[in-house]
Amino acid sequence: MEEGMVRGCGEGLQQGGPRYTRSIDHYFYTSKSSINLNMASSNFFLLTAFIALVATQAMASDPSPLQDFCVADRNSPVRVNGFPCKDAKDVNVDDFFLAANLDKPMDTTKSKAGSNVTLINVMKLAGLNTLGISMARIDYAPKGQNPPHTHPRATEILTVLEGILYVGFVTSNQANGENKLFTKTLNKGDVFVFPQGLIHFQFNPSYDKPAVAIAALSSQNPGAITIANAVFGSNPPISDDVLAKAFQVDKKAVDWLQAQFWENNHN
Repeated sequence: MEEGMVRGCGEGLQQGGPRYTRSIDHYFYTSKSSINLNMASSNFFLLTAFIALVATQAMASDPSPLQDFCVADRNSPVRVNGFPCKDAKDVNVDDFFLAANLDKPMDTTKSKAGSNVTLINVMKLAGLNTLGISMARIDYAPKGQNPPHTHPRATEILTVLEGILYVGFVTSNQANGENKLFTKTLNKGDVFVFPQGLIHFQFNPSYDKPAVAIAALSSQNPGAITIANAVFGSNPPISDDVLAKAFQVDKKAVDWLQAQFWENNHN
């Protein structure tokens, strides 16, 4: 009888064992599925947040307008990133107009660089405020240049109207330690783009013919940093100890460069 009871209990355990095991497996399977779903949900959330952040940074140039226009009120005491809007009832057609005379040659004789940049930005045309665009006419004397410079807030697209230009830009520091130079000789009607923030230049290689170009820039106020002016003509000057080490030259060379008259060819 005891043997039967034991055998019966054993059979019961054997019969119950698989059912219990299946229940445990089902529990772990269900738990793992929940964990996987939670992880997938978390990963999706993080990916979405990352994409949103990248998209925000990608659009973090001039802000998009939230109304038809926001004519700059340059006399307002309010200080904002850009300019506050003029009251819409005070806006008139001349806020969107400028008699810039861009069809006429500009004087390049007063510039040591042999160029003249006539910039039309929000400081000259109030209607450009919040529209994220500006333009410039650039005149080059024979052998003149628009020296190496950057636009910290804008990409530039340049079209040659007259003459020939040798243009180029340099990349930021690369992983291999190099800064790659991209150059091209442009003829009349050619177009070239300079990415935002990168050092670039234009040079007229002709000995006897001027050149003219029109540039469009993706900011109402693109800014310009002329490299030589900023480095050697800053006020107060950068220490010659710093520059001598940076350029690996004698301090006398730095002092001579800092003593030059570094002019602005932008008007």
